[in-house]
Amino acid sequence: MGKYKRLSADERWSMIEPVINNQGSIDSVAKNHGIHRSIVRDWVRKYRADGFAGLENGKGWKKYTKELKQQAVEDVVIHKCSKQEVVRKYRISSRSVLTGWIKSYNSNKQLETTSTGRVGTIMTKGRKTTLKERIKITEFTIARNKDYKTAMEKFEVSYPQLYSWVKKYVQEGQDGLQDRRGKNTEKEESQLSEIEKLKLENKKLKERNEFLEMQDDFGKKLKELEHRYGRFR
Repeated sequence: MGKYKRLSADERWSMIEPVINNQGSIDSVAKNHGIHRSIVRDWVRKYRADGFAGLENGKGWKKYTKELKQQAVEDVVIHKCSKQEVVRKYRISSRSVLTGWIKSYNSNKQLETTSTGRVGTIMTKGRKTTLKERIKITEFTIARNKDYKTAMEKFEVSYPQLYSWVKKYVQEGQDGLQDRRGKNTEKEESQLSEIEKLKLENKKLKERNEFLEMQDDFGKKLKELEHRYGRFR
């Protein structure tokens, strides 16, 4: 692109629009505009997380708690999650920020809170749940295309808990969510009657329908923005 230019949100949107609308790839956009693919990927991630507001130029450092930093690093180092996945789940500003935390962690340096902020509301420790709760929470998450952040905030559970439940549910169905630690297993199995199972299934369908309606509303809002900003197309 030659000399660096600070792009506006409109300009960023015009570049990533093909990716958002499944009409182009991150690599093709990066090549066409002479921008590194990691920058384009970050714009796409921020748009999907926060909408058009995510493309606005930042007004300062984003704030993270030491607990969130610790959990994010452990997800990569211990649980072998990809950096991009962790950046997306915890809404970290960029992969380079996460990489810095990992370097500090590997050097036995203490991860400190930069300041208190919204991201600090994400739970890093799990809580006890019943089988009914786990099914409800997991199906809520899956119905919304695995929106972990919304589910964590709504039900006050941790990411490791939720990630594990979703993985087990996908592999084994509701049976995968049972507590198999000794005597608790028999109790868990008896908690759900056939009627309760049907109610949970209906709840799952309702959650999915609500999510699809939300997507439709988003599409309408997007069209309004496209009409408002002539440069979108």
